[in-house]
Amino acid sequence: MDNFFKRLVNKVAGIKVPQELPQQEGNSGIGTSRAAESCPYCESKNFVKRGTRKNVHQIVQLYLCKSPDCGKTFTAQDVKGKHFPLNVVIEGMSYYNLGCTFEQSCAILHKKFGVNPEPATLSAWVEEYKGLCRFERLRPYATKMYKPKDMVEVVSMAHRQLYRFRYHRAKTRLMLEEFGNRNLKRLKEYLDAVSSETPHQYFQDGGRMSDVRSKFDTADMIVKSKTNYANRLAAFVLQATPDNKARHEAVQRFFLANDSVTVATEVPVYIRREDVAHMESVLNFKISESGLVRFKGGKQEEQLPRLLTGHIDLVQIRNGQVYILDYKPGAAKERPIEQLTWYALALSRLTGLRLFEFTCAWFDEKDYYQFYPLHVVKKLQRPRAGVARGVKPRKRFVRFKDGTKVEVPRETPEKVVII
Repeated sequence: MDNFFKRLVNKVAGIKVPQELPQQEGNSGIGTSRAAESCPYCESKNFVKRGTRKNVHQIVQLYLCKSPDCGKTFTAQDVKGKHFPLNVVIEGMSYYNLGCTFEQSCAILHKKFGVNPEPATLSAWVEEYKGLCRFERLRPYATKMYKPKDMVEVVSMAHRQLYRFRYHRAKTRLMLEEFGNRNLKRLKEYLDAVSSETPHQYFQDGGRMSDVRSKFDTADMIVKSKTNYANRLAAFVLQATPDNKARHEAVQRFFLANDSVTVATEVPVYIRREDVAHMESVLNFKISESGLVRFKGGKQEEQLPRLLTGHIDLVQIRNGQVYILDYKPGAAKERPIEQLTWYALALSRLTGLRLFEFTCAWFDEKDYYQFYPLHVVKKLQRPRAGVARGVKPRKRFVRFKDGTKVEVPRETPEKVVII
């Protein structure tokens, strides 16, 4: 914690402020929000600024839609009727869900932003958004396990650049108590050991998983496009995040403090060359072509480096699976299948969990795409040699819960199959 937070600890109700929340002094950043991208009424991008509206705690930018069929005035935020800026609302709910009382949370908001919401006001915010901030139902149990200062472990890691690993101890324990998640306890063992046992030198020397440009064989795999709870959470918090560079941080902090399944962010992972060789020879995974990969900026393939490292944006536990999520602005145009598959391979190796127990996804506030990394590296058996010529392999189909039926590609398609 910085000096401001140390002073805050001594002044506010005798509690120690959780470390994972933003560290801003005074009232800096109060009332800021993202610029409008389109008219919320007609989705037209033809609009202009139309002055501002001022209330007690913020100045709100107004916009005028120039579409002939609309012409309405609007603001960039979907949240209406709040006397306090949305970022103050979000901060207050986050402090509360991390174990602070209403009174303590309001005192912290006053020290940070110079505003004075009443505890009853914060209580009303929590009640209004409890459908969005699902951790509210787990909070009574979490506060019996840990004090606010111990709820979340925060470790800053200088791995070529600064990463802030955050680990929600209480949420992890509560999720693993569910019967369907009982086989995922090895994930907790790994997260418990990150702060003390991470080999930091690996992250200085190894190649980056996000820089690998070699494509996996996408035969026998399908990417499922769907609307997910993560879209709602991201859309809500990004309204109060005007700085594009702060989007990852804002999404990670909000998910960790307020949803019911995100247990860690910026999780460091690595995989060694011998680990890849073991997976290919023993597990029959199809990972690299003769041990060669191509990196970003490279024109030719090169030998797989001794180490590959990365940091996972969000790790979740739900439905008996470990979910590896990556926040990607403009998700519809992204295809980080290789990056996420490497993350899954590394975390599987480090935890001892089967790759079968992992699901990967990337998302933004509008789109969510999900796939199974096992389908990327473990291929279905091809027809045996000697089958009569002219006999086509049997078609395979998969049916999803929503009733969608789609054919599984038996050969590598030109484009990844997304449904």
